[in-house]
Amino acid sequence: MIQRKIIPLDSLNLGLEDLREQRLTNAKGSQKQQLIVCASLVDKIPNLGGLARTSEIFAAQSLIVPDLSVTKMDIFQSISVGAADWIDIQEVKEEALLLWLLQKKTEGYWIVGLEQTSSSAPLHQVEIPTNVVKNNNKTILLLGKEKEGIPVQFLQAVDTCVEIPQFGMIRSLNVHVSGAITIWELTRRTRLLQQQQE
Repeated sequence: MIQRKIIPLDSLNLGLEDLREQRLTNAKGSQKQQLIVCASLVDKIPNLGGLARTSEIFAAQSLIVPDLSVTKMDIFQSISVGAADWIDIQEVKEEALLLWLLQKKTEGYWIVGLEQTSSSAPLHQVEIPTNVVKNNNKTILLLGKEKEGIPVQFLQAVDTCVEIPQFGMIRSLNVHVSGAITIWELTRRTRLLQQQQE
C-alpha cells in the first residue's frame, strides 16, 4: 500500500503566500528593495561582512558573494553582526558571473557598475531609467575587485557606470565604503520615486 500526503489546497495557498511575503519583506517587516548587491569580485572577508551588514540594513533583496563558506567564518560573522541570518546571501563565482549578469538582464534588471570609466556618471547625478521604475526598480549593483575594479569582460554587461566624486589625493575608497555609499544613494532615489508615484 502506498501512502500519500494530501495537503488541503487552502493550506498550500496560505503557505505559498507566506513564502512570497517572506521574500518581499525583511525580518523587521519592511519592504525589501529590488536591489541585488553583487560582490562576486570582492575577495576580502571584512569587506564582504560589511557589505552583508549594509545590504541588510537597507533591505536589499540579496547579496551575491564569491563563496558561501565565508559566511561561516568568525571575521565575517563579527563584522556582519548576524546580517547573514536576515538577508538572502547567494554564491556566484567569478567564472560564472558574466552568464549570471546576462541572465539577470533578461529578467529585467538594470545593472549598475561602480567603476571609474570615461563614461561614468557621478553618483549623485545618475537617473534611474523610466523602464527600470516601471519594472519595480529591479537593480543590480556590481562592485569591482579591491584594486583593479570591474574587469573589462564584465563591463559589457553593465548598463550604467557610476562613480563617487572625490576631492582628495587617494584614488579610490575601500570597496565596502563605496558600496555602502552607493547602496544608500540608490535606496534614497528609489524611495523618492516611490513617494512621487503614491
